[in-house]
Amino acid sequence: MTSDIEPVLVLNYNYDPLNVCTVRRALVLLDRGKAELVENGRGFIRSPTRLFPIPSVIRLLQMVKRPYQVNGRLTRHDILFRDRFTCQYCGKRTKDLTLDHVVPRHRGGAHDWENVVAACRACNLKKAGRTPEEAHMCLLRPPQRPVHLRYRFFYPYLVRIEEWRKFVPGWEEFIEI
Repeated sequence: MTSDIEPVLVLNYNYDPLNVCTVRRALVLLDRGKAELVENGRGFIRSPTRLFPIPSVIRLLQMVKRPYQVNGRLTRHDILFRDRFTCQYCGKRTKDLTLDHVVPRHRGGAHDWENVVAACRACNLKKAGRTPEEAHMCLLRPPQRPVHLRYRFFYPYLVRIEEWRKFVPGWEEFIEI
């Protein structure tokens, strides 16, 4: 059966996105009374005696206290994710991107959300150790700290699983409709 490995969104008791699990794990949580079914958009699984809905979204029946990172680390993946894997100088969409400091570090530029952007290798080489103005290059959009950084793990799933979107804040910014 291929449906038992499909992703299921797990919501905390307060409907805050918590995790993603498989259908198999979700069915165990539902059967043991630890979760309730919120969305069923995938049909049913039959056993000889019962019919089980295939969950898409479940909610835990007890609150799970989990510390959330407020500031968010500045990682290469998060920068590329924020910039949607697009070079911020020429607009080329690719997974083969580098990080560029808008104001170079050797000229006092900080290594923070407002100074680091994704750039293709050609643009990064062209800009070199200069500012965009000195290199006669323009940024597509100014770099800034992502608003919904703590939900970034769920965004790739939202491209194909629309019923999750109402539970994950900030999805509108990620998915280009």
